[in-house]
Amino acid sequence: MSAEEVGFVPDDDGRGGVTVMLGDTPQSHVDPGDPTHLVFDYVQYFACVLQTLPPGPLGVTHIGGGGMTLARWVNAERPGSPQIVLEPHTTLTEAVRRELPLPRRHRIRVRPLDGRTGVGQLADASADVVVLDAYAAGRVPAELTTSEFLAEVARVLKPGGVLLANLADEPGLRYVARVAAAGRPSLPQLALVASVEVLKGRRFGNTVLVAGRTPPDEDELLRRVRRMPFPAGVRGAAELARMAQAARPFTDADPGMSPPPPPAKGWRVL
Repeated sequence: MSAEEVGFVPDDDGRGGVTVMLGDTPQSHVDPGDPTHLVFDYVQYFACVLQTLPPGPLGVTHIGGGGMTLARWVNAERPGSPQIVLEPHTTLTEAVRRELPLPRRHRIRVRPLDGRTGVGQLADASADVVVLDAYAAGRVPAELTTSEFLAEVARVLKPGGVLLANLADEPGLRYVARVAAAGRPSLPQLALVASVEVLKGRRFGNTVLVAGRTPPDEDELLRRVRRMPFPAGVRGAAELARMAQAARPFTDADPGMSPPPPPAKGWRVL
């Protein structure tokens, strides 16, 4: 499969789940029959955070679409939620719409724009949640984690709104610390969700950075994370503040992509 070719790999169990591929890289897992069935760990972290927010519809902007797994989950769990998906890869979007149609009566609108351009066009205080889940060749684009861009995200968020960012990092979480430092001036209340092995520095993996102007409900978030089928944990505001203070923030003048993913077989630190 070429680097830009879109593919759909059915689950072995025959229950209807599908992994959306872009080249050899898994983009999303979608279960059209049950949009609440989440397979990728970081998407489950997203859901845990969203479940701590007040009930009712949520205005959600997604930077990166893929198979639109989280947008489908929000549509099912928070009916009536207006959602914007910023996805510049039009071939991917067209293939997903064709092979994995969105549910009826949804309020999901896909715009063929990159995150920086798309967020710049949004109105002030127009979103309850912004979800950053954008990767190019397995890495988060550098322009989406600078202080300048994260200030734009803060502009778009409502006063109690929250940014959720899927950030892959190596042991030590130095990249995550620099992103946290970049967001701290405009979104100072921070938390981090990840597997226990990633938090303990034993392996490369995905984390979800939670950032806003108001503190997340850490106790409720931890309760939900502990119910997950695999060991995961939360680093709270105090620890994230220390990480951010010790790190050099990414800026437009000094940007950086996330670390490259390890080989297919992965690795871990014993």
